[in-house]
Order: sequence, then C-alpha cells, then structure tokens
Amino acid sequence: MIDFLFYLFAVLTVVAALLVVLSSNAVNSAMFMIVSFVGTASLFVMLQAYFLAILQVLVYAGAIIVLFLFIIMLLDVDRVEKRKSSKLSLVLSVLGLALLVGGVLTLFSGDGGFLAVAQVETPAASYSRNFGYELFTRYLLPVQVAGFLLLIAMIGVIKLSKRPLSPPLAESVRAESE
Repeated sequence: MIDFLFYLFAVLTVVAALLVVLSSNAVNSAMFMIVSFVGTASLFVMLQAYFLAILQVLVYAGAIIVLFLFIIMLLDVDRVEKRKSSKLSLVLSVLGLALLVGGVLTLFSGDGGFLAVAQVETPAASYSRNFGYELFTRYLLPVQVAGFLLLIAMIGVIKLSKRPLSPPLAESVRAESE
C-alpha cells in the first residue's frame, strides 16, 4: 500500500510539474504548481517529515502562489504577445531533457547504493528544533539572500507594471501638487 501511495503522489507531482511548464495560461500554471506542491508535501508525509510537509503547504502552496498570482494579475499576462522560440532555445531544451533523462536513468540503473538511506531513530520533538537550529545558524545567509531576491523581484514587478499617466490626468495631478 505504501508503494502504491508513493507512486501515486510521485506521478501526481511530476505530471503537475510538467503541466506547469506546458500550460499556455499563466493562471492555470500556478494552479498546477499548487497541485505539484501538495504532491510534494504528501511525499514528505510519507517520509514522516511532517514539519517539512506543513511548511511546504503553508509557505509554498499558500504564500508563494499568492505572490505569483498577484504578479500575474499585475502584469496582465494576456496582453503580452507570444514570442517565437529560437533554434538555440530548442537545442538547449533538448539538451536539458537529455541530461535529465540520463541522470534519472543513471540514478535508477545502479545497485541502489546511492538510494540506500540509513534509518536513524530521532525523537519527533527534535525535528523542528534541529530544523530551526540549522536554518538560523548554518543556512542563515542563504535564507536572507533568498528573501532579498524575492524583495528585489517584487519591486521590479511593481516598477514594470506601473503605467504612465494619461496626459489629462497627468496635468491634473501636476496642478494639484502646485
């Protein structure tokens, strides 16, 4: 039963991730991303990493998707004209797919030594404590850098989405400020 659930959630996650990339509508892509995040959280639950599963749903499927949808609505993606893909992007896409397939085949064709994981019993209460300790000591700089990158991206989106005032409205704003 556990194997069936693992394969079910793994296929759900991978198919939803592919639909994120292949969907032509940005809002549908965001919804498929939610499904992919929930599938990943389900895999975390199967690994008994409950804290990571809750973080996956709350942070990624909640906050990050809301931010993505806000940016999509702010940029009005439907008005952007479609670009034709170049030969270079097609070649690089095929190369990336070949690397991905080669890596997956290499991972699963071996003797299982890479996939074998030792089971270590740790008390359930220490998971969040260890996670928090590592997050705010060893990984503090990467977390702060990621936060600043998200802030810069949000400021860039706001700057890109601001439309210039129409001439009559601009004159009335100037008249009010004088």
